[in-house]
Amino acid sequence: MELIIQVVFLAVIIWFIMNRFLPAKGITNITTQEAKDKFKQKNEIQFVDVRTPGEYGANHRKPFKNIPLGQLAGKTKDLNKSKEIVVICQSGMRSMKAAKILKKQGFEKVSNVKGGMSAWV
Repeated sequence: MELIIQVVFLAVIIWFIMNRFLPAKGITNITTQEAKDKFKQKNEIQFVDVRTPGEYGANHRKPFKNIPLGQLAGKTKDLNKSKEIVVICQSGMRSMKAAKILKKQGFEKVSNVKGGMSAWV
């Protein structure tokens, strides 16, 4: 019985780690350099910064548009589902949540910037 409890506990921990830290199906993790490279295609790609307006105002990169994570689900109608979308936040955690929201709402190509603005050089 104790072995079964340990196996179930281990399975829950593995599921939590995979669900929390690995990208969801259809979401690509990219580096800040890869995001910079995509700026050349800014007419074909949408760039969204999901940090708060205060964070965005203190430090942001063009062409990222600020749509805070808490408002994203209600503002997806302003975005084109057929265009690639690149999301960023401060560390990459909120942008991963945003990427999952976008995938669930039908966006086809979503990229998350690993490390977020903290990794920007």
